Parts: sequence; C-alpha cells; structure tokens
Amino acid sequence: MNVSLLPLLNDPNLDATQGSSQRQLAISVSAVADPLTRNVPLNLCLILDHSGSMNGRPLETVKQAAAELVDRLKPGDRIAIVAFDHRAKVLVASQEITNAESIKREINRLRTSGGTAIDEGLKLGIEELSKGKQERISQAFLLTDGENEHGDNQRCLKLAKLAAEYNLTLNTFGFGDDWNQDVLEQIADKAGGSLAYIQHPEQAIDEFSRLFSRMQSVGLTNAYLQFSLMPRVRLAELKPIAQVAPDTIELPVQPEGNQWVVRLGDLMRDLERVVLANLYIGQLPPGPQTIAQLQIRYDDPALGAQGLLSEPVAVTVNVIQDYRPTQNPQVQPHILALAKYRQTQIAETKLQQGDRAGAATMLQTAAKTALQMGDQNAATVLQTSATCLQSGEELSESDRKKTRIVSKTVLK
Repeated sequence: MNVSLLPLLNDPNLDATQGSSQRQLAISVSAVADPLTRNVPLNLCLILDHSGSMNGRPLETVKQAAAELVDRLKPGDRIAIVAFDHRAKVLVASQEITNAESIKREINRLRTSGGTAIDEGLKLGIEELSKGKQERISQAFLLTDGENEHGDNQRCLKLAKLAAEYNLTLNTFGFGDDWNQDVLEQIADKAGGSLAYIQHPEQAIDEFSRLFSRMQSVGLTNAYLQFSLMPRVRLAELKPIAQVAPDTIELPVQPEGNQWVVRLGDLMRDLERVVLANLYIGQLPPGPQTIAQLQIRYDDPALGAQGLLSEPVAVTVNVIQDYRPTQNPQVQPHILALAKYRQTQIAETKLQQGDRAGAATMLQTAAKTALQMGDQNAATVLQTSATCLQSGEELSESDRKKTRIVSKTVLK
C-alpha cells in the first residue's frame, strides 16, 4: 500500500513585484493499493444508546442496522458492542467473527431503560476497541439520541483525544433531534471520524452502511501531513489549515522541529482526504521557486509497520514579472467548501448572540456559496433556514442540525 500525495495551488504563478502574496494550497491524500496488497481485517465497536427515549421503533431500527453490519463482517474481522443508558455495559466483548448469529441474538436482547451517559459508553467502547486493534482498521460507531444528562461532556472530548492517540477512529451518529450537535461533532473531529444525522429511524441502516463502506476502504492509518516551509513562506496565523473533504474540519497544526505537522487519521483507497492550507509568501526572485516540501507519515496495518514515510513532494511556484492571475479550477471547489462551512459557523454565532438578521444574511451567503460549488442540497437547506429567520420564526432543532451537517459535507 502506497500514498498518493498531490498538492495544487489556487494560482501557480506569483508576481515578482509583490512584497507579499497569499495562496491556497489544496493537498489531496489517499491510499493506493498495489496488486500484492492484502485486505486488512476490520475492528469495529458499536456504542449504542439504549436509554428510555430510544423506546420502540428507534431502538428496533438501530438493532436492525447493527445486525446488518455484523453480516457484512468477514472471518478475521472483530466486533465489540457496548450499550449505555446512565451506565454502560459490554453487550458483546471484543471477538473475532466466528458465530454471527450469536452476536445478533445479543443485539436483539437489547431493551430500553434509564437516562444517558455518553462518556461511560465511550470509555468502555475505547477499551473494547483497543483489545483488537493490532494490524486492523479500528473504528467505533457511537449513536445517541439525547443530551449527555448523566455524563460529562469534557470527559467525552478527552476520551476522543485519547482514542486518536491510540489510533482509533470515532464516528458519531445523532439520532432524532434532541442530541447535542456540538459535542458529537467535536468527538468525531478530534478522533478523525465523521458526524452523521439520523433524522428518521429508517435512515439508520443507510447511515451505518455508508460509514461502514468508508471504513472498508481504509488502507492506511494514523497518517500525519508534514510541512517544511521555505524561507519567506509562512502559514496564516488564524485557522491556517482545514480539511475540506470528505468532511470539513478545522485541523490543529503543531510544530515539530523545523516542520509543521497535521494529523489526518485514516487514509482511504477510493476517497481522498483534501486539506486546504492558507500560505503567505514573501517576495521571491523570478523563475521557478520551491516554497514547501510535503510528506506523509503513516502506519500500514497490512504490514504491521508504523511510522512509514511517503516520498517527499515539492510545492513550486513560477515567479514572473508580467504577472496575470491564473486560477486553478480544481482548487476553487475546495475554497468554496471551506467558505460555506465558515460562513455557516458565523451565522450560528450571530444567532447565539441574538442577531437574527445577521444570521439570516450569513446563511444566505452560505447558500450562494453552495450554489457556486454545485451543492444544490446544501443551498436549499441553508436558504430555507435563512428564510425562516427572516420571517421571524425560530429554527427547529431539525433545521439547526441539517444546517450544521450540510455546512460540513456535500450530501449525495
């Protein structure tokens, strides 16, 4: 398994007469299989809310979705299932798939009771997932329909950070309309996963299946993007790097010696991770100039190898006297995706501050941005929310959650 690493500047040319220039650098990263690559076993943990509010069709549908995932696992894959209400318990201890029917019987025995303590479920889930992570793709699916009323949200975020350090990916599923979107989003962001919204029970199977398919496509894990910047080149001071595909996430960047390092997490074979870096470049002499060198550090679970390095890739600009802007059409959609996300964030902040008119204006701006990138679904959701605010109505919990989801991803 190898790494594909492709950097593209939004404008590859630079004005030789300018004292400072700004450029957006889109970096596409994915795993590339070779003919001898073996399939890596999966290590899946389902962390399921079975509190009283899940009673009836919600829990029955989630149990069906979980059972279908068990059927998709292969010999050599591992499964663990943790259930939580205001406490947590291990329903199925981490084990290789040898008897899928017995696992599904345990799932079917699950009944609703009690309140909600997400952190208790998360703690047990991470413990179970850790038992089977050796030379496997390790991910958890955390599903809840409520607030963490019996738990500690800060503890959830600490556990998510710990999961990332253990090379475990956490995906979160908000079920219904009463879950805390900030907490579930931050858990997923910190642990390299995705946030999914299950508005109606019948969507559970499709959402579980979608993220399970993404898990199956993972080839490399624990990936880090390493930046070496040349003299007169620097990262923007405020929010310098964000992931823009497959989901939009603000990424923390850390200095490491003479480099900057950003954790990417899992790399997939058929789905690129795209990172957008905001660079400022000082005046450079005419001609081709290298402004940065990029490299990926990663683990290959198929080989049981850690800390491997991809071939370094140079980022170059062409510094010219007679400069004319030359926009790269491949980078523009990534710039728009990040703009859509940040415009929606500003709208949410304005709404929290009581500025309904300002929030509506920013949502309209985000809707126009979505249209520019051809994301009609997002444009519809964002404009609907803007119109609702303009008419003096409150956004429903469903509207708020759909707005957050479409700001982060392109709905299919």
